[in-house]
Amino acid sequence: MTDSVQNIQTTAEIAHHAAPAWKIEARALTRLAGPIVVTQLAQMGVGTIDVLMLGAYSKDALAASALALSIYWAMWLLGMGPAVAVQPMIAHTLGEKRFAAPSVRASVRMALWAIIFISPPMMLLLYFTGDILVLLGEPEKLSADAGAFMHILMFGLPFTLAFNVLRGYTNALSHPRAALVVMMLTVLVNASLAYALIFGHFGAPRMGLLGAGLASAVSFAFSFFALLAAILLTPSLSSYRIFHRFARPAWPKFAEIVRLGLPIGMTMIFEAMFFNAGTLIMGYFGTASVAAHQVALNAVALAFMVPLGVATAATVRVGLAAGAKDLPRVRLAGLTASALGQLFMLVTGFAFAVFPREIVGFYIDAKDPANADVIEHAVVFLRLGAAFQFFDSLQVTLSLSLRGLKDAQAPMWINGASYWLVGFPAALLFVFVFGFEGVGVWMAFILGLFCCASGMVLRFAWMSGMIGSRTL
Repeated sequence: MTDSVQNIQTTAEIAHHAAPAWKIEARALTRLAGPIVVTQLAQMGVGTIDVLMLGAYSKDALAASALALSIYWAMWLLGMGPAVAVQPMIAHTLGEKRFAAPSVRASVRMALWAIIFISPPMMLLLYFTGDILVLLGEPEKLSADAGAFMHILMFGLPFTLAFNVLRGYTNALSHPRAALVVMMLTVLVNASLAYALIFGHFGAPRMGLLGAGLASAVSFAFSFFALLAAILLTPSLSSYRIFHRFARPAWPKFAEIVRLGLPIGMTMIFEAMFFNAGTLIMGYFGTASVAAHQVALNAVALAFMVPLGVATAATVRVGLAAGAKDLPRVRLAGLTASALGQLFMLVTGFAFAVFPREIVGFYIDAKDPANADVIEHAVVFLRLGAAFQFFDSLQVTLSLSLRGLKDAQAPMWINGASYWLVGFPAALLFVFVFGFEGVGVWMAFILGLFCCASGMVLRFAWMSGMIGSRTL
């Protein structure tokens, strides 16, 4: 029996502890979420390193990589649906405590099968990145460079998706530190390879943009094989023998992976496209507005990693409780996760509202008069970001709590309607009718997130039995 199974507690068992139930749940969530947060920050670091190095190498190389990645990440988000679906499935199995090993093994196996099936068509589409960009009206030289970059980077796609399958497995078994250590090593591998291959150091050829693509592809492959090695060398993780009879199909599990994974992937795409659309709209108002927008969005994204980590942990905690048919424990896990996320966002929201100029100073030289417009815009955006964060934290913690209940369809529709039936039309109205310019984009972000958070609150209240008379 693994540690994760031993740690499952029913509501009745928790009642016997001296500490209140919410404190016990908060501790469990925090222990699980901490390594997950750092892992996510490290994943952001891989992309940040490439941007910094390509920016130092050539503005044209940086621009070409940005164009290519806009298409790459769309495929990655779609593929991430099946990759992350494995986590709530395993959590349910462990919560039930029945036939755990065969069911867990089948869930991981079928998730990896899904990655094997979907990767070739996605890679084929990525192969034509250059042609797609030309059709979208991008400059031919940049499109050609982006295509060449993608011809190398695309080979890393199946590995990064498979890494996230294994990461979901380790998270569900309450061993998030394995993925954390691997991702920290991956950052070092990527940084070393990018430095060598982009600039031609350590005897490596000077490959520029292509070197960045090769470094990323190799680092993605490294992350998968390193986490696989960690799993095989850790007794509590290897005991499930996830590759035993790997060629044997488990079609009900495969169908569940698809049923959960597709709406999860679409949910992520809806959200990413909404914020990308905001960035495109911001481009109408000049370089200063775009630069300020990117600064503010990056600061908000960094703060968002904490509630996202808590939300990922909530998927596991809610899934364990749901598998045990313990509805009060489901409510406790979801509400505690939301409270922890909101508490953190109150702190960062206060910082964004009171010290925006100091935060912007970490990104831009405030002493340079040429940056004055960027700083003033970024200060306003960050203050709006203080409200932005509150609703973003609420929607993500409850959305991923619902994922722990294997509820993926309704969050997808809530997400899509909030961002594309409310948020995006509001952005067009605020910007082009009312003339709020960049501020209008951020007002639309807040409105879209408010609608999404409201929908998630109502959905979780119903699914957890807070309203109505639902049972598991």
